[in-house]
Amino acid sequence: MDRRRILIVDYGLGNIASLGNALDRLGYQWSVSSRPEDMAGADGFILPGVGAFAEGMRNLRRGGLLQALEREVLDGGKPVLGICLGMQLLARDSDEGGLNQGLGWIDGHVRLLRPEDGLRVPHVGWNVLRMLRREPLFSRSGEESCVYFDHSYHFQCPERHVAAVCDYGGEVVAAVRRENIFGVQFHPEKSQAAGLRILRGLFHSTGFVHHAA
Repeated sequence: MDRRRILIVDYGLGNIASLGNALDRLGYQWSVSSRPEDMAGADGFILPGVGAFAEGMRNLRRGGLLQALEREVLDGGKPVLGICLGMQLLARDSDEGGLNQGLGWIDGHVRLLRPEDGLRVPHVGWNVLRMLRREPLFSRSGEESCVYFDHSYHFQCPERHVAAVCDYGGEVVAAVRRENIFGVQFHPEKSQAAGLRILRGLFHSTGFVHHAA
């Protein structure tokens, strides 16, 4: 029997309802909290996000939440998945609304999308992933996974951290990884069966799932 202790970090900008529905469909037990004292009881974290970078960082810094997450993720080695804005917050900084410092958990920068071919910003809709590293995010995904994006800024980082890209008037980083830290620019919770496969593959390959005796 599996005891799943997935904690969705509530910092005021997450699309928690859709994400919770996806976790329910996968049959996982999960909780939502913004309380630093709740972080220690989780096996892994999801950092969702829809909104502005600076506001997201400001909300994470309030009340000791950021320090608690750093203790569990950086010191404790627990896995974390950042989704959309949650992925961007993993970077060193962002130029959205002026230069703003991020978590710095993955060496990278968030910059405004400037696609070629007259494509519009934001990048909204379905796009095909090109997977550069299948494990563990894409361990259960097909070669042509199509997922849902909605973003105006994108993550620029060293190639060693890039797990997947997509094409939107040029190559755009779609997923990143550094050790126990994962991020996806797309919304797996809105990506139907492809998104559920990505979540299940990640959860069953990392400490998101705790096997009870």
